[in-house]
Amino acid sequence: MIRIQVRASLLAILTLWMFPLLLNATTHTLRNDLLKLEAVQLIENMGEELHEKTGINTYAIATNEHFPERFNLVEYSKRYEANISKPYVLFIFAPYATITKKSDVRGRIGIIPSSDAVRAMYNYDDVRDAAINIVALKDSNTDEDKYNVGLLQAYSELADEIANVKHITLKTTIKDEMGTIVLILRILIYTGSLLVLWMFFLRPLYMRMKNGKK
Repeated sequence: MIRIQVRASLLAILTLWMFPLLLNATTHTLRNDLLKLEAVQLIENMGEELHEKTGINTYAIATNEHFPERFNLVEYSKRYEANISKPYVLFIFAPYATITKKSDVRGRIGIIPSSDAVRAMYNYDDVRDAAINIVALKDSNTDEDKYNVGLLQAYSELADEIANVKHITLKTTIKDEMGTIVLILRILIYTGSLLVLWMFFLRPLYMRMKNGKK
């Protein structure tokens, strides 16, 4: 009986904690195999603000698929046509895609606009490099952290460049500082975990002790 109650409580905790994120999880993030929910929410915030102010949709795909050499990302993007609206830019982040069979280096990025007019609103190299420069760093951060930060930074760069063309400043985009973004992600994760721990475990224990119950 106790085990059933614990499982039910944990399910309720996860549902309450994740529900606000799940409501918007498919708006701008079309596929997510790699990102923390906190990172997804940051993407949703940036994408929503950009769309409200410019009318341009920016979508992200974070996939762990192992695409073969010369895999056609444009053809791949057509799988998601039912979930995207023009005008748009689709950012595909595939860190496990094969570049060449002779090389151990993996990872491909695709930036696919709905038209030449939209393509002219951003610099392909700048957006791509915003992700690559972070993922390629040799440091103590995990691959997971670097994938999260790299995609976030590239998406932010894309949104800012489109906004600049429209002479608009976005409030939800992120400064180009890897440490800052990693710190934000970790604070969000730790804060959420501590809140759950307090609400459902420590606080009831404290109340029982306060009331003289064991």
